[in-house]
Amino acid sequence: MPYGKRIAELLIDIGAVKLSVDPPFTWTSGIKSPIYCDNRMIYSHPDARNVVVDALVSRINALHIQPDCIAGTATAAIGWAALVADRMDLPFVYVRSKAKEHGAKKRIEGDIRDGWDVVVVEDLISTGGSAISTVEALREEGGANVSDVIAIFTYEMLVAKEKEQEGSVTFHPIATLGTLLDVAVEQGRLNTDDIADIAKFAENPKAWRV
Repeated sequence: MPYGKRIAELLIDIGAVKLSVDPPFTWTSGIKSPIYCDNRMIYSHPDARNVVVDALVSRINALHIQPDCIAGTATAAIGWAALVADRMDLPFVYVRSKAKEHGAKKRIEGDIRDGWDVVVVEDLISTGGSAISTVEALREEGGANVSDVIAIFTYEMLVAKEKEQEGSVTFHPIATLGTLLDVAVEQGRLNTDDIADIAKFAENPKAWRV
């Protein structure tokens, strides 16, 4: 079974993903959403966790470059990046969402060298903003070459595609919203009307339930 479908099944089975068109969820940003994904829950399930790490390592090994270092986005992907780096026997760093207010006042935690090829591990991609911010910090503060972001899941929002192009980077999500919806339909959790409604959300989240 492809990793994307297997991970989508795991996300649903362990309750990491919840689907509800009516009533919808409210994200921290205030956006109304028919889906809520909490990949942190996977950490607590060893079998699912191993599948995710296998998938991340497999995707990285298929890239056009072999990385010198694995970087994680803070805070949700720190654990995933550390697990991947350990499995691949590579250096690991993580990138803060903003610089520390004390000490060296840096965003990158760990030892990174100029010119290294770094692959970013992200837990999920919504708008793509945090991933691009991480990439920029690695390039500007760390002097790294960054062309790829590997993610466990993506909401497939159009704005993320725009961010991807602007950041001159390629997102490599393993499980996608489309795959997740296919699994949800197979399991009888959603009907075709729900699918159409969720697709509209991915196209324009801010206008979905205004």
